[in-house]
Amino acid sequence: MSGTVRRPHPAIRTRGAAAASAVLTVAAALAVRAVPDGEFGKYAGDALYTVLIHALVVLTAPRVRAPLAAGVALVFSCAVEFAQLTGVPAALSDRSGIFRLVLGSTFNAPDLLWYGVGAALSWAVHGWAARRAAGRFVQSLGRDPASDS
Repeated sequence: MSGTVRRPHPAIRTRGAAAASAVLTVAAALAVRAVPDGEFGKYAGDALYTVLIHALVVLTAPRVRAPLAAGVALVFSCAVEFAQLTGVPAALSDRSGIFRLVLGSTFNAPDLLWYGVGAALSWAVHGWAARRAAGRFVQSLGRDPASDS
């Protein structure tokens, strides 16, 4: 044994972190929906919806940079909101509770603001994590592999 530790490929670590983030985001969204105050739960849920989309973007494209992932999540969230003006999401929501969770049913302009909050939050966390990972990589370049044994 050479004494070196094999680490998983960065894309695998990123996907694992994104999957964990998605699970935690869904748990947080369910928790805030359980809070009796409807306004807090609704708008926190809107922000978390965009955070979840951001995590799913990173899960599918682990090398994506934070601003692009946040932008895609924001555009997707807003597109779903504007689609509610057509009535199609409402019709689908009548058929399935899953469609209601994913697509909503009624357009509400303040939701757009909260999607922006979620995108900004996810951008900040993703950017922080990327800088932290880059710092660890730079530190590892400065180590002598022979001293790791």
